[in-house]
Amino acid sequence: MDERWAIAPEDGGGATLVALHPDGQPAGEIQHEPDLVAAVASRPQVTRWVWRSSAEIYPRLLAAGVRVERCYDVENTEGLLLGHEGRLGEPRSAAAAWARLSGAPVPPDPPMRAVVPGEQSSLFEIPTEPLAFHALLRVYADQLRRHDLAEHPDRMRLLTASESSAMLIAAEMDRAGLPWSAQAHRDVLSELLGERFGGTGEPRRLTELAEDISAAFGHRVRPELPADVLKAFKQAGHQLKSTRRWELETIDHPAVAPLVEYKKLYRIYTANGWSWLNDWVHDGRFRPGFVPGGTVSGRWITNGGGGLQIPKVIRRAVVADPGWRLVVADASQLEPRVLAAISRDRALMEVSSDSGDLYKAVSDQAFSGDRGQAKLAVLGAIYGQTSGDGLKNLAMLRKRFPQAVAYVDDAARAGEEGRLVRTYLGRTCPPTGHPLDDALLEGPPADVPATDPRHARARGRFTRNFVVQGSAADWALLLLAALRQALTPLKAELVFFQHDEVIVHCPADEADQVADAIQQASNLAGTLTFGPTPTNFAFTTATVEIYAAAK
Repeated sequence: MDERWAIAPEDGGGATLVALHPDGQPAGEIQHEPDLVAAVASRPQVTRWVWRSSAEIYPRLLAAGVRVERCYDVENTEGLLLGHEGRLGEPRSAAAAWARLSGAPVPPDPPMRAVVPGEQSSLFEIPTEPLAFHALLRVYADQLRRHDLAEHPDRMRLLTASESSAMLIAAEMDRAGLPWSAQAHRDVLSELLGERFGGTGEPRRLTELAEDISAAFGHRVRPELPADVLKAFKQAGHQLKSTRRWELETIDHPAVAPLVEYKKLYRIYTANGWSWLNDWVHDGRFRPGFVPGGTVSGRWITNGGGGLQIPKVIRRAVVADPGWRLVVADASQLEPRVLAAISRDRALMEVSSDSGDLYKAVSDQAFSGDRGQAKLAVLGAIYGQTSGDGLKNLAMLRKRFPQAVAYVDDAARAGEEGRLVRTYLGRTCPPTGHPLDDALLEGPPADVPATDPRHARARGRFTRNFVVQGSAADWALLLLAALRQALTPLKAELVFFQHDEVIVHCPADEADQVADAIQQASNLAGTLTFGPTPTNFAFTTATVEIYAAAK
């Protein structure tokens, strides 16, 4: 039985709550209780809590040791419904939804508050516009009605339910934290960078490399300043557009080798150096603040600490607790498998039904066994490399896998024509001309008129990828929800997620069970997201004590 209750916090720690009918209408009298945590804990029969925002309520429950099975996040759902209606970017707060529903002026969304390192109180200080409880109930009921108007209502309901679940998972991961050894991190920094002069100055190795770079030019150059480096190369007779590694390595100059090494080490020093360690790692845990659906394609982001950009060398600091292990799982060649599932291309589903190397299977069928060419062709179809050799590869791919190529071609054409495209479950791309487009698309320069066809082609490249990458994000939501449920009887904790990778921290004797649970969750997610399909969403799993040992 699906028993739903709506709940909202009151000043002083109390709560307003009521049972709900399936249509969102109150199923009894509205109640007031003095303690929100106790109100939830005393109702274990509730299968889904309807609330304004998970970020507003769930961290408080977790801090008190109360975990809920499911929730319905009104504000997150509002964002997804607005996107589906072609209104992405309009304010998505519950207060804004109520204003639209009641004909009042729509307030802007409050700014997202970034995670402040070490400031635990920020978890409970979410800025919100005042909203009466009856208004929250009206917004919820209206959202249920709007689901019925979606292109595929059942899929849209699955999307909003799974992303509400992701909000719970994100809070739980931040509560658990990624295990982190501060000593191992300091050892890595000392090994790579040497000691810091004066204890806080630039490390010895960077100073040495800076001196080598200056010596190579014959005068003082500051390697951390790209403009200074480009000027020095110009004076030496080399006109460069950037200081990117691939461009530097096209010229013959004694400054190139120390400069490439300096840039690599400087990035570690500034992004994950001693200051980062002091700010972000506390009590043996790193908590970056996970944000589900932080991009329009549905991929997650973090609120701070560069949680999704941990360099491989720094992963040596991610160390399981004594007697515990890290089960690190990567989805194998996820996006081509998703394309097989969403396009229903029989030939591509056939090669995706095996857990082995998909690109090798494609090469055997269409590229005379040339795996490299097959990989370029498949990724070119997904990411829009349709000129030069990419066009030739695409033609070969289209001949063998016509439905798959037609699927992304249609999405690209829709994007070029200014139409909306959707992921399999219904997440919708930004409308044409939306301000987010500039940040998402690698299009023409800003001074190119909006009517220039280059803008349309750029949008087409984005929508081509959006239908695949976004559908992969849909699948990941169901994967995480299924895995969370499977881990409930265990001590294991889900501690990290990034696009197609999950990390579970568990006692050593649970590792095999966790690895099996991940693959089973993947299989279930494939069926729930895309329906019956022979596509195999295989995982490569490693059980390690140190994250860096996994790959």
